[in-house]
Amino acid sequence: MMSRNPKLLPFAFVVLLVALSIGFFGSTSARAKSSGDVEAQVERYIKSLRGRGVIRGDERTSWLVYDFTTGKKLVSINENSSLQAASMIKPYLALAFFHQVKAGKLVYGPKSKRHMELMIQKSNNESTNWVMQQTGGPAATQALLKKHYPSLCHHLSLVEYIPKNGRTYRNKGSAGDYGRFLNALWCGHLPQSKEILRMMALPGRDRLYTDAKRVPPGTRVYNKTGSTAMCCGDMGILVAKGKNGKSYPYILVGIIDSQRKNQSNYGSWISRRADVIREVSNIAFLGMKRIHPL
Repeated sequence: MMSRNPKLLPFAFVVLLVALSIGFFGSTSARAKSSGDVEAQVERYIKSLRGRGVIRGDERTSWLVYDFTTGKKLVSINENSSLQAASMIKPYLALAFFHQVKAGKLVYGPKSKRHMELMIQKSNNESTNWVMQQTGGPAATQALLKKHYPSLCHHLSLVEYIPKNGRTYRNKGSAGDYGRFLNALWCGHLPQSKEILRMMALPGRDRLYTDAKRVPPGTRVYNKTGSTAMCCGDMGILVAKGKNGKSYPYILVGIIDSQRKNQSNYGSWISRRADVIREVSNIAFLGMKRIHPL
């Protein structure tokens, strides 16, 4: 029978216990360090762009990265800043519509499905306004969302239809709200979560995966971009493939909000800001790769 005196424990057993302890705590420390490194890298990258004038002093940025597997935020920079929403508000409009469908007040049929797909996939503004009209317009839709989904709407400000010229600057949201929305959506906690995800996965260019060269082919993307002469953003879920055959989903939200309209140089302005979001997406994926077997 083995002695209960720890001094008499076999030497090899003590060495094994020490090794296991070091391995466990070392792994945890390494993961924590990796998580912190991602945010620090994003901060350094944005700071370097500001130093070179690529991002101007009148532009605000907001970033959020959330790892579903660990349940931890890898990046949280200005996530509670209320910034222009642009078309990133549109998944919220889908939620409001589907809430009314669940309540028996609206029907999701061929016509509404067509408008919903045009709104999410093509960012069609006429279809967007049609969807919002079904839920009573901007004020009524905001009231519905804030009443039934308050945790997703801390900074939501839905005050206008999308003008014909697409120049909508008054609707606002935050990266934190988008992150909570995407979390609830992925976990199936919202009405018609699967249908909203299906539409957000329809083919189209994005700023999280398309031309983000470090994000590997085959990564699934569920997203909604936002683009105006004063806002460049994207919010979505990426699902990375692990070497072990498992999936590793994570949320990425990036917003660049300008205090002045960039209409005369819109093409170059939006293109360069989109590339900034793509590079943050590269940083986020490499951060995930340090934590998971990707």
